[in-house]
Amino acid sequence: MGVQPGEAPDAVADDPLPEAIALAEGARRASVGLKLLGGLAVRVLTPGLPPRLRPGQDMDFACLSKGRRSTAAFLEDSGCVPDRRFNNLNGDRQMYFTAPSGRPVDVMVDRLAMCHVLDFRSGYGRLPLTLDAIDVLLSKLQIVELNEKDARDILQLLAGLPAGESGAGSAVGTASGQASAAGQATGAAGAAAPFLDLKRFGQLLAGDWGWWRTVTGNLDKIPALAADKPELVPAGAPYDPVARARQLADVAQSVPKGMKWKLRANVGDRVRWYELPEEVGH
Repeated sequence: MGVQPGEAPDAVADDPLPEAIALAEGARRASVGLKLLGGLAVRVLTPGLPPRLRPGQDMDFACLSKGRRSTAAFLEDSGCVPDRRFNNLNGDRQMYFTAPSGRPVDVMVDRLAMCHVLDFRSGYGRLPLTLDAIDVLLSKLQIVELNEKDARDILQLLAGLPAGESGAGSAVGTASGQASAAGQATGAAGAAAPFLDLKRFGQLLAGDWGWWRTVTGNLDKIPALAADKPELVPAGAPYDPVARARQLADVAQSVPKGMKWKLRANVGDRVRWYELPEEVGH
């Protein structure tokens, strides 16, 4: 595993992925709901592509509210120290821990609230170690002010994953790429292979013009981004990220929209359609 252009040499030594996978895999074995999201989820979903490494990276997870207490207990039993004050005040939507390594652990509950609110409950159980692949992608595409690391993650997912609709046999495999990525296939055989669910993608965007506006705006940036910064496009990827972005944009344009969407579209950019999230102190 080499250091990528523009990344610090000590990033490899400081790689959080083994620790994060150990937590996610331990939770799966214990039947506790704890799934990776963020940049580490991207790496698990695209194990054959060059990883994005950076020192000091924290670990981002997701859980469901119905399993929040068991998730917190599992993390504490695994040596993670909770921020009790923060968790008591915010635990219905977010929890914070410090891993045995000293690395921060953020756990989002039911939803990820950033520029938009991503409710990840519907596809939560589809994959063994991460949120559903389309939710990981949407968590990046909903960022209004994209930075380079988020752009790289988007290109990684577009280049590394097949696309299709849930229930379509051509899109869903039976051998889990996540299990092999973790090096721990035990117990994960038969799990669905990750893919970008076009049905889920279209449904979310058709129901919320603000989501649609941000996501289509980011997809429109992909061709220029790939041309201007070719180093962000993963070498040897199985799919063309520009073509994949175009496919998703076509879905966003063609999916039938409801009256609420159309009324908000009439207002357009005259009213801000997104939030600018602030860093939450712990």
